[in-house]
Amino acid sequence: MTLSLSRAQARRIALAAQGFLDRRHTTPTMRTFARTLDRTGVLQVDSVNVLQRAHYMPLYSRMGPYDTTLLDRAQTSNGRGPRRVVEYWAHVQALMPVELWPVMRHRMESYRTQRHKWWGTEVTPELTARLLDELADLGASTARDLDDGLPRSREHWGWNWSSTRRALDYLFMVGDVAVAGRTSQFEIRYDLPERVIPPTVLAQPIPPVADANRELVSRAARSHGVATARCLADYYRMKLQPGTGQVAAREAIDELVEDGELIPVTIDGWSRPAYLHREARRPRRVAARALLSPFDPLVWERERTERLFDFHYRIEIYVPKPQRVHGYYVLPFLLRDRIVARVDLKADRPAGRLVVKAAYAERDAPDDTADELSAELRDLAQWLGLAGITVEQRGDLAPALRP
Repeated sequence: MTLSLSRAQARRIALAAQGFLDRRHTTPTMRTFARTLDRTGVLQVDSVNVLQRAHYMPLYSRMGPYDTTLLDRAQTSNGRGPRRVVEYWAHVQALMPVELWPVMRHRMESYRTQRHKWWGTEVTPELTARLLDELADLGASTARDLDDGLPRSREHWGWNWSSTRRALDYLFMVGDVAVAGRTSQFEIRYDLPERVIPPTVLAQPIPPVADANRELVSRAARSHGVATARCLADYYRMKLQPGTGQVAAREAIDELVEDGELIPVTIDGWSRPAYLHREARRPRRVAARALLSPFDPLVWERERTERLFDFHYRIEIYVPKPQRVHGYYVLPFLLRDRIVARVDLKADRPAGRLVVKAAYAERDAPDDTADELSAELRDLAQWLGLAGITVEQRGDLAPALRP
């Protein structure tokens, strides 16, 4: 008989899997970071910096105020320890555990086989060979360092990439270069993989494609706790059905069910069947309080978010201002095991203020929503090094906030 879960049970399982059941340390350490990364699996990278870079926020939401140099150290190889994470197209552009590099080799080769949308026009064998030679000589470099003033395309707003940048993007996707880090302006510093990936990881054999596929689905299931097949495939951006390029996720799901790692379940109100990871915790209560980045893995799959939390969420960064409903950079507010509010935030760094552009309560938000959100905003401002909070009176929750 298939196990049946209520929506509330599924929600608490998902929160526990994502690390919202873990005890916060007074001073988070690298061990705290490793535990949290094990929960999320990946940290999406995004250039928007209106509040804080996207990859720093999920760690804050789970660990509380932490020293961001923990993540900076994890992205480098230095005397204090080996590199722990590296950027790759693991969800979208994301920081992933460095040990996933061999697992991703099949994905890299699929991109090489399919070629790139720019291959043969701006990206040529001659250009890629020259860039690899220059990186070998110069070490970690940005596209600007290697550009030599090549003309840039202005066809698409926000990109403005040169041929060099496009060629480096191709080399990154196929694994011929790796991301060594980023500059203070968030520009990628590229280097040869042997100078980025630890030798012990590079020396590992590439697993058979079926094993690699099972590893990614297994990691997705542990990070989700309970999920549909679609959600399991989406976590590492795998294709659910067979086709060209990446191997399908469906076969891996079926094998993990057969092995007993995934348990088929039904969830009240969900039309699709779901799968529970056998090690998933099933708490009776969750005492979380957190602001969630729009790129947090708990909410990045919007259909799943709506089914778990009855919370309709869309990021409005690219929506023209007059058409925005809730604001530019809106963060859901998680209180205990529900999303009870949403708040449009901006870090006004020159003024040293956290600006609450708007705040809205969800339907049936508990009576302590404003007090708990006020406390969380104070913690966030302190973590960001901002001296105070300004609340603009937009949204039904804004008048009740006490900065």
